[in-house]
Amino acid sequence: MMLLSGTANRPLAENIARKLGVGLCGVTIKRFADGEIFVRIDENVRGRDAFIIQPTAPPAENIVELLLLIDAAKRASAARVTAVVPYYGYGRQDRKDQPRVAIGAKLMANLIATAGADRLVSVDFHQHQLQAFFDIPVDHLYALPVFVDHFRRRNLSPLVVVASDVGAAKMARGYARRLGGEIAMIDKRRPAHNVAEVVNVVGEVEGKNCLIPDDMIDTGGTMAEAVKAIKEHGAKEIYVCATHALLSGPAVERLSNLPVSEVMLTDTVVVPEEKHWPALQILSVAGLLARAIRYIHDNESVSSLFE
Repeated sequence: MMLLSGTANRPLAENIARKLGVGLCGVTIKRFADGEIFVRIDENVRGRDAFIIQPTAPPAENIVELLLLIDAAKRASAARVTAVVPYYGYGRQDRKDQPRVAIGAKLMANLIATAGADRLVSVDFHQHQLQAFFDIPVDHLYALPVFVDHFRRRNLSPLVVVASDVGAAKMARGYARRLGGEIAMIDKRRPAHNVAEVVNVVGEVEGKNCLIPDDMIDTGGTMAEAVKAIKEHGAKEIYVCATHALLSGPAVERLSNLPVSEVMLTDTVVVPEEKHWPALQILSVAGLLARAIRYIHDNESVSSLFE
């Protein structure tokens, strides 16, 4: 086994390496004067099982780094190259819902496969059907077990798991089944990108603890509107969890001013210190990814990680 990391989330890669008891392979990544990226693997990878850890969160240079690392490993005769992409960027562009728009999620899948990846590992795609965009095997993991393990230590009864929109209903059912709670749903509409308006709250939340799970928080608009809506309907304590902490634009200001007990995020994307606030807690998916890497390397089943 050999672990390589780009620069997008070096702390997560180092944490995964510690849990596996191996070191990160030496890699040189630098820029030419005009910004062009240069990548060189500094150790022998011939015949090795290479795992390249690199989320594709903005900027787009992170994607280029991943592609160059895959190409370098492939050209250095690695036996197998697995792209470990904790956050799969461009996953929201998964269909042609307007005239003359790109399907970015499919394009990224094509680029990763063309670069030479033999397999992809990722956590919480924006839509599950993105797995079908790849012509290589995909191990799609869920951060749900990490969050459930945390919330089981809290006494959240009586609990209602609130789906932030119709698309999050299946995720909400998964949390409710494991934590022993009821389900409610936010009926919302989205008049523009990164703009959400709550129309109604479907379900009973008055006097109950509420958990709102989601796959990502970008500008925080959807989550802020959901929290305000259930608070107006009499929710007791409110907890928020999301896998990918993009935290763009006004997200930190919005979330830090919400009447919530905790905002739980994971480290699939680096959250800089200036974006931390008292209610924020960050859980690591390093253990989850380390076990997936170990199982893949040993040719064992990964399905046990879904629970």
